[in-house]
Amino acid sequence: MSPSTTSSLPLNTPRDGDSTTSLGNPSQCLTALSEKKCLQISPNLSLSPRSSSGDQKLPATTRGNSRAGASPTTAPQTPKNPSPSPSPSFSQLGAGGGSGVRVCGDTLGGRHPYAPPHAALTAPPPPPGRGGCAVKGRPRAARPRSAMLPNTGKLAGCTLFITGASRGIGKAIALKAAKDGANIVVAAKTAEPHPKLPGTIYTAAAEIEAAGGKALPCIVNVREEQQIINAVEKAVKTFGGIDILVNNASAISLTGTLETETKKVNLMMDVNVRGTYLTSKTCLPYLRKSKNPHILNLSPPMNMNPMWFKNHCAYTISKYGMSMCVLGMAEEFRGEVAVNALWPKTAIHTAAMDMLGGSGIEKQCRKTDILADAAYCILTKPKSFTGNFIIDEVLLREEGVKDFDVYAIAPGHPLMPDFFLDAEIDMTATKPESHGASQTFKEEKKSGESSTASASGPVAETFRVIQGAISKEFVRSTQGVFQFELSGEEGGTWFIDLKTNNGSAGFGKPPVTADVVMSMSSGDFVKMFTGRKNTKRCYKVERRD
Repeated sequence: MSPSTTSSLPLNTPRDGDSTTSLGNPSQCLTALSEKKCLQISPNLSLSPRSSSGDQKLPATTRGNSRAGASPTTAPQTPKNPSPSPSPSFSQLGAGGGSGVRVCGDTLGGRHPYAPPHAALTAPPPPPGRGGCAVKGRPRAARPRSAMLPNTGKLAGCTLFITGASRGIGKAIALKAAKDGANIVVAAKTAEPHPKLPGTIYTAAAEIEAAGGKALPCIVNVREEQQIINAVEKAVKTFGGIDILVNNASAISLTGTLETETKKVNLMMDVNVRGTYLTSKTCLPYLRKSKNPHILNLSPPMNMNPMWFKNHCAYTISKYGMSMCVLGMAEEFRGEVAVNALWPKTAIHTAAMDMLGGSGIEKQCRKTDILADAAYCILTKPKSFTGNFIIDEVLLREEGVKDFDVYAIAPGHPLMPDFFLDAEIDMTATKPESHGASQTFKEEKKSGESSTASASGPVAETFRVIQGAISKEFVRSTQGVFQFELSGEEGGTWFIDLKTNNGSAGFGKPPVTADVVMSMSSGDFVKMFTGRKNTKRCYKVERRD
């Protein structure tokens, strides 16, 4: 599935297995920073709240109303299977780890601390029941490792109610299910074309039907309970029930407490928390009648590291509110309805991402296809698979996907990590005493590690060399300040100032507020600047707006 716009730095990115031990060329590192090949620095960027279905005002009527009593359109025999176009969603930058993503102390291959053992990724399928949209009871044959997750037809005849489905991640999930012949309720706000964002509920519906599914476009502002109720009733009347709910609609404002207007707080709480809760509540009576019902929230694992709160407290609270719906409803409806969360490991390219991050940012992102594939995998699992917080790449690797370049906008280009995921720093979580308690994260220190920086050592030497490589040209062309929070040997706060005067680098806080803060181990920092570690696996990033 956090922070001015930030990303992985292309500093001396090594080849896999590179055993170089000499200090890399700091000039190349600083050149990469100054040219901003992968780091788009926007210190004064104003990030407005938005939902994945758009925030524009909509007319009170909809052409979709004429479908309420009609039979859904028959799908063509030979679908065209169009690829979903880049479009807006809430998914943004942040921090992502490498091969072992930790979710509140557990790696995703196991279970969430609140989930029982049978809710792990390896949960066996239950025997087939009665009704529609069921997971077949026969064992699944081992699938050879492949580039993308193929469709299996398991969602044929299922009805999916997807909020924010007119574009972006919601539409991508809809198109993936449509290839199985699923029924899709496009529940979003955009009925008329937006001046800057592509797509409406009607254009999305047309793509869904071209892909082989059946579509029901409904104008739904999840802030309005009656609109949710009307759309659910219309879906049941048209398709006979609801099997799957995807809570994708979301609003975002990456602003601090004093900068966040009350109306923005209300928007995020109404869309993210209240909208998710009310849509789930309205769909649940029908979901409980399905053979293999699922609720899937596009929300992050509940990482209680304070860094994910301090710069955008209201947004974090609202997204974690969606995640708390997963915790509570998964337990409340265990055995009846599966409730899970899905979050991207890297930034996902959408039209809104271009608006917020500027041109060129798409190279640092993956396509919406990766979340669509991960969602498809979750929604075709048995309902005993519940209470999980799932990272897209981790799950897809479990499912046999090997080549993740197929999901990249620019294959081989360093990717921007997403919000709420700590990097490969070893973290442990003390379990809460109760479901309402907070989690305390603490970093594991190996014996001999120091919490303060030494006067000499690999990190200090690296910064001395960097200081010698800084030039007025680097400062003039970059205009950015980078702060490094290092752990382990020579741990502490370090900085590279490529904004003020002639520039500087060294131990301590930078002379002015940092534009980007990166957290990593001292060892990873040295490896990154000596070309011995892929930079996109080194650290977590936070914004400084």
